[in-house]
Amino acid sequence: MPTGSCHPLAPHRKLHIPDWYVSTLMLERTLDAILRRVTLRRDWDIPYLAGYSQDGRTIYIDRHLPLTFTDKKRTVEVDRYLILHESVEKALIDELDLHYLHAHQIATRAEEAAVRADRISWRAYDAFMQKYVKSVGDERLTHVPEDLDLKPYRDEHDRDLIARMEKAESDGRAPRIRSRRTKP
Repeated sequence: MPTGSCHPLAPHRKLHIPDWYVSTLMLERTLDAILRRVTLRRDWDIPYLAGYSQDGRTIYIDRHLPLTFTDKKRTVEVDRYLILHESVEKALIDELDLHYLHAHQIATRAEEAAVRADRISWRAYDAFMQKYVKSVGDERLTHVPEDLDLKPYRDEHDRDLIARMEKAESDGRAPRIRSRRTKP
């Protein structure tokens, strides 16, 4: 099989359910394909836990978010689900020109499907994430990537966050944000 295909190492296996059902196998293949196309960075302060570069090739996850959480005595790595969420969200905004809130809702459903397909409690996963959204959201932004796409924050009219990022910029703790352009 050619290496440029969606799953070069996995053989095609006939599913015993209709193709349009959400299946663990198809979600795994989708995640693998996305993971081969993006770079993950976990060394920045990212508002709301995760974001993406303006070109969509880099997914940023906040440096304070733990790599794992425990669900029913099982250690769960969380990066793959956030990468899926951010990749879907970015594609919907850029390719279909959706508003952030609509893209975010669809991306959250994809994230939830992947979490549940791995037999992880969505309630436990979401509670873990929400705990860190609050604490990271309250911290000072001291180390923000220069190419972080700010469209989600602008679409949500998060004036407080934009003001804090502008202050960090003027203090020399963050890159310039006023001159960034978003896709019309």
